[in-house]
Amino acid sequence: MEEHGAYIVVRTPASPEFWWGNFLLMPAAPSLSDAEQWESWFVAEFPGADHRAFGLYTTDGNTGDPAAMTALGVSARVNAVMSAAALREPDPPDLALRAFDDPDWAQLEVLRSTVYATPDSDPAEGGAEAALVAQQVAASQELVARGSGEWLGAFDHGLLVAALGIVSDRSGVARYQAVETHPDYRRRGLARRLVYDAAVLAAERFDARELVIVADPEDHALTLYESLGFVTVELQVEIVRPPTNN
Repeated sequence: MEEHGAYIVVRTPASPEFWWGNFLLMPAAPSLSDAEQWESWFVAEFPGADHRAFGLYTTDGNTGDPAAMTALGVSARVNAVMSAAALREPDPPDLALRAFDDPDWAQLEVLRSTVYATPDSDPAEGGAEAALVAQQVAASQELVARGSGEWLGAFDHGLLVAALGIVSDRSGVARYQAVETHPDYRRRGLARRLVYDAAVLAAERFDARELVIVADPEDHALTLYESLGFVTVELQVEIVRPPTNN
């Protein structure tokens, strides 16, 4: 992260195609007069990048002037930032839940590719999407290795079918990452229990007193998190233009 006078630039050199690892964090929503300057700043910081990604350092969910979105060729998404001090304990599921061992990381690549597969996806083709997943999983594994987080999974006779991460800078806050469940194993309470178990782990290992998770307000996961005790405390805005070759 590099702080500039007008914005903060966030980079992930090991994964240059990861939109939310390579973006500008802006202090406010854009007006039409900002569009040209925002485009210029992004190109200067990420020359050659085919995407555009801007986060807003705001909490009210205001996405700015629609004309600015049109000028930038982007769209906005508003996420619910949810917080809790402690969670209600759900019933345990019928599968084994535990922290990752080293061999489990390869299974996470398979799980993630399955979770986010589209109808026209061909897993055998691999390519850029497979490379991006591999980069993200490697970054998560490195984060756990240096003691900044933990990954937990649900296993069906050794097969990883659900997973999530919990990370902390040991300031008292822990944030969830990548809550993912295989399509064939949904509605079985796996994610609910993993979220709870991760909260217990974060309190014990990282002295976490506040838990943070981000959800799409229109996704069923928000209701799941609310049932555990999370409440929405902020609205987070993401402004993005996918690569034109997608």
